[in-house]
Amino acid sequence: MGNYEGKRALVTGGSEGIGLAIARLLTAEGSRVMITGRKESALETAAKEGLIAVRGDVTSKTDTEALAGRIEDEFGQLDAVFLNSGVTTLVPFNAVTEEMYDTIFTANTKGPFFTLQRLLPLLAEGSGVVLTTSISNELGLPDHTVYSASKAALRSLARSWARELQPRGIRVNAVSPGPIDTGILYKTLPAEVVEEMRENFAALIPMGRMGTPEEVARAAAFLAFDATFTTGAELTVDGGGTQL
Repeated sequence: MGNYEGKRALVTGGSEGIGLAIARLLTAEGSRVMITGRKESALETAAKEGLIAVRGDVTSKTDTEALAGRIEDEFGQLDAVFLNSGVTTLVPFNAVTEEMYDTIFTANTKGPFFTLQRLLPLLAEGSGVVLTTSISNELGLPDHTVYSASKAALRSLARSWARELQPRGIRVNAVSPGPIDTGILYKTLPAEVVEEMRENFAALIPMGRMGTPEEVARAAAFLAFDATFTTGAELTVDGGGTQL
């Protein structure tokens, strides 16, 4: 029997990267897991692993309504929600347009906000909510102006939601990844460029390497289920990069 046997969980943005790692970990530990994503091929692959895969975009009210209906049909209620979906769009400050700004904030802040609002009636008493933020919400990094602000707003929401939902016993926390080797860079850049970037990232981290999606997944699962006296917190998973 797994540590999370019989738990019912939703992972948005769960068809790839950190979200998929969270979904796989929970499934291996006995949970029933629903994921959302936008890429049909990735969802089909995830479904073959026993995940309930739903095509959807957290920025779409229609998709969010459909997701809520699917959760009611499949689970009735949820024991954990991992609001992991978002975009990583890095643009120099002087090149940011209103359209870019709106797109980033809609995906990273507005989408999670209204997704949780809609799903709130489906959260069981004592459930856990975990937001995926970023260490960039603590740092002043080049080209991160809007992205960092959107994640800082999400971090603030974790505190506010934790306070508002506490009467129902619902805990809200955030997991804050540093440089994580999800493999996505290899899909967009030449291998030699990616290797140089990985070396550069590792040189900045006290532990001397990038993290893995599985390491973030364990931290997220801990916050959702095991950290029963923790709410409103942010757990940093960055190899000591912002701490040492």
